[in-house]
Amino acid sequence: MAMMTRKSITRTLLNSSLCSSSYYSSSSKSRIVESAITGSPSIGTVSATHPITSPAWFSSASYNVGGGSSFMRGVMFTEPNKPLTIEEFHMPRPKANEILIKTKACGVCHSDLHVIKGEIPFASPCVVGHEITGEVVEHGPLTDNRILQRFPVGSHVVGAFIMPCGGCSFCSKGQDDLCEDFFAYNRAKGTLYDGETRLFHRSNGKPVYMYSMGGLAEYCVVPAHGLSILPDSLPYTESAILGCAVFTAYGAMVHAAEVRGGDSIAVIGIGGVGSSCLQIARAFGAAPVIAVDISDEKLEKAKAVGATHTVNAKKEDAIEKIKEITGGVGVDIAIEALGKPQTFQQCTQSVRDGGKAVMIGLADSSARGEVDINRLVRRQSPDIIDFCVYCIYIMLLALSACRIFVLGWVLRPSVLGPYSIEWVKIVGSYGARARQDLPKIVKLAETGTFNLTAAVSKVYNFEEADKAYQDLNQGSIIGRAVVKIA
Repeated sequence: MAMMTRKSITRTLLNSSLCSSSYYSSSSKSRIVESAITGSPSIGTVSATHPITSPAWFSSASYNVGGGSSFMRGVMFTEPNKPLTIEEFHMPRPKANEILIKTKACGVCHSDLHVIKGEIPFASPCVVGHEITGEVVEHGPLTDNRILQRFPVGSHVVGAFIMPCGGCSFCSKGQDDLCEDFFAYNRAKGTLYDGETRLFHRSNGKPVYMYSMGGLAEYCVVPAHGLSILPDSLPYTESAILGCAVFTAYGAMVHAAEVRGGDSIAVIGIGGVGSSCLQIARAFGAAPVIAVDISDEKLEKAKAVGATHTVNAKKEDAIEKIKEITGGVGVDIAIEALGKPQTFQQCTQSVRDGGKAVMIGLADSSARGEVDINRLVRRQSPDIIDFCVYCIYIMLLALSACRIFVLGWVLRPSVLGPYSIEWVKIVGSYGARARQDLPKIVKLAETGTFNLTAAVSKVYNFEEADKAYQDLNQGSIIGRAVVKIA
């Protein structure tokens, strides 16, 4: 037998089953081959149980965590208005720069409910749940060393529902909330960013899709850029809401509304996200802070988390009451946190000249918001009858299966000099920016600035997940509910 050179060994290995998976890039394959030739560990190899040179690693049935079961349970959605069921799945396998999390708790959110009711189209069957806490169990092969150091095995973590890829044009500019891969793959297809799900049903091996990380499961795979360390001082259960309810509120208040101390604010819809907006508004020194809802119970709780005034829109005209509280001018910032055409209109009509109306509530994908154009583009003086409005650009609320878009500027004339333009800005916000904002949100909770105990009103066990969403649909959850998984 002729002696094989290093070059011929490399060529043989590259053509073998070791590197046959389309998962590996050409550079990754070269690193694996180098490891195989030299006997040195490849970068990112963190588990002796599943060395990357073993073809068996690619079988989900052979994958196991800590010598335990190769399977796990998860809460699966199959079709609209059918009960969620607890099913068994093969243990999910993380890939490069992804982390396997042993899930401890998952929040109960209206976004999941929209999917469950068929109001927002999403790939099915799927595992729902998208705001989680948990413990790091394992890293995917070839994971960056900086990620290994930041999230060692055993770390407590919290996961954001927007899981940035870290490499697209938006992520490279720090705009994680607009991550191209998240919307193109996860929200559009129910997969992670290689176009594949990490979930496979135990009984038939068929793929099951992921709403974000598919957090209502005993284990989940999360791209590392969507995680932040959770201090030991913070509880797993209540902290789960940091990844969506608080994350969404923070993004709206900081990036979309740009809240400053002394701003007057109205929050319309006091659920988990709306009540989080109240807490953040209070933390930033806003005043007055007006809570609007149709539930006296929710409004009573709103006073405890930051509202200086409350308005029951079922009993009085919300717009007129907001103007009365603000001396007839309206608020600097109005936040719509429910996703209803009526509350959209209340939001746009309760903001003052020069203020902002921020839309964060998702709705049925067929819903459309209406704007009173005459009010928004009215002439400030009846003496002016020939005035050219230089620019009127309204893109009405585009509530789709994936996100709310920035809506644009609504300009209107006023009398200052001969002519000038004032504006009202209507803007959508989907969430915060995981890499830069999630650690700050955790810090708000750690310091007690954000009161987690006040925000979470009910805790369900894993087997009660379907009941949690039934209760949410009936409006019987005040604040935010959490499913405790382990």
